[in-house]
Amino acid sequence: MIAIVVGLVALACGFFAGMVTRKYMAESKIRSADFEAKRIIDEASKNAEAYKREALVEAKDQIFNMRSEAEQEIKARRSELQRFERRLLQREEQLDNRTENLEKREKQISGRESELAQMKARYERMIGEQEALLEQTAGLSREEARSLILKKVEEDTKMEQAQIIKQIEARAREEAEKRAKNIIALAIQRCASDHVTETTVSVVSLPSDDMKGRIIGREGRNIRTFETLTGINLIIDDTPEAVILSSFDPIRREIARLTLERLIADGRIQPARIEEMYEKAKAEVEADIKDAGEQAVFETGVHGLNPELIKVIGRLKYRTSYGQNVLKHSIEVAHLAGVMAAELNMDVKAAKRAGLLHDIGKAIDREVEGSHAAIGAELARRLKEHPSIVHAIEAHHGDVEPRTIEAVLVQAADAISAARPGARRETLESYIKRLEKLESIASSFEGVDSSYALQAGREIRVMVKSDVIDDVKCVALSKELARQIEGELDYPGQIKVTVIRETRAVEYAK
Repeated sequence: MIAIVVGLVALACGFFAGMVTRKYMAESKIRSADFEAKRIIDEASKNAEAYKREALVEAKDQIFNMRSEAEQEIKARRSELQRFERRLLQREEQLDNRTENLEKREKQISGRESELAQMKARYERMIGEQEALLEQTAGLSREEARSLILKKVEEDTKMEQAQIIKQIEARAREEAEKRAKNIIALAIQRCASDHVTETTVSVVSLPSDDMKGRIIGREGRNIRTFETLTGINLIIDDTPEAVILSSFDPIRREIARLTLERLIADGRIQPARIEEMYEKAKAEVEADIKDAGEQAVFETGVHGLNPELIKVIGRLKYRTSYGQNVLKHSIEVAHLAGVMAAELNMDVKAAKRAGLLHDIGKAIDREVEGSHAAIGAELARRLKEHPSIVHAIEAHHGDVEPRTIEAVLVQAADAISAARPGARRETLESYIKRLEKLESIASSFEGVDSSYALQAGREIRVMVKSDVIDDVKCVALSKELARQIEGELDYPGQIKVTVIRETRAVEYAK
């Protein structure tokens, strides 16, 4: 028990000592923690003060820098404002000077206007006095003198026209002699079986491929001039030593072919030379047309025709109908009608005359509205042909009932000539009709000088009068023409509408 009590006492003492020791150690730790905390706080306070001083210094530096930059910017702005002020002052001075100059000029102009008004009044008074003096001296009034001058000018103009006509006739006679044999050989042929491509294109041979570049010209000016004058499409492709002239109108194509051949032979290819050769070729073709008409009249034995009718007949040489040459067809119809009239003991000369003239309307049907039978009959009536001939022309397609033997014979001969194998083809005629319709639509607009269908009808080129159509109206015209073509024509693909306006001033030094 003693041992137990001693043990318990020892345990209690140990526990108490432990508690005291622990309390002392805890207080020691607390004191060291307080001391460390005070030290940390003191150190933090010192650091904070240092950081505060550094921040203040840095802030002062930034404020100083910003103030310096702001002062520099203010100085720059002030200098710029000063420059603007100086410029404004200079401009104000300039405006003041200009205003003073304008006022001076206005005063000068006002003075000159008054002087001009006085001078104009003085001149008008002097002109009136001179006119009165002239009327008194000449014994003529102002209107009588004007009429006299106009009459003199008209006489001089007629003299110049006569000289020009005489020169053209002389050139035509010279060219006609060279081509007489060729014209005779073509006139006596009785049939034509050309293909469509052969009747719408002509091939012109070249001495070398270098000639193609000369035909095109610098920046294409030669070929543009050529196509504009002739109204045909000049095709220059990879074909060796050859170019192609394409146009549905054989008269234009023939004129273009002769023009190009002469230019190639001459060697001088430039716009002025092209115009000169074109006029010569045109005169030659007109002479050829006249000679073709005379040859047709001679071959059929029809005499006493009006000279204008002979020219119209000659134009049929360059006209085709369903692929058949109309002049040769007319000659054939005249012979057939004459043969049938002879078999029936009828008037052979009247039958031949009606047969030769039955298709003359086709020579001008592109210029006059209506069927070629009615157009031809009206032309023959105007040129004083016999009424029976006029009736035969008018009735050869059944537009009116035939009332004479000549009309029936012409109908039959026309059917025989057209019905023989290979005489006609629908394709070419419908193609040409479409191109003619295309040109007629373009020519129907006001201010259009001429129009040409090119590239097999894929382009219509319209030349307008520069004094009627201005540049703005050209654009409107092209759009209106395109809309009308779309509404009136049936065609494959698309059609390019080109409106060309140019101004020329021509005079001759004599």
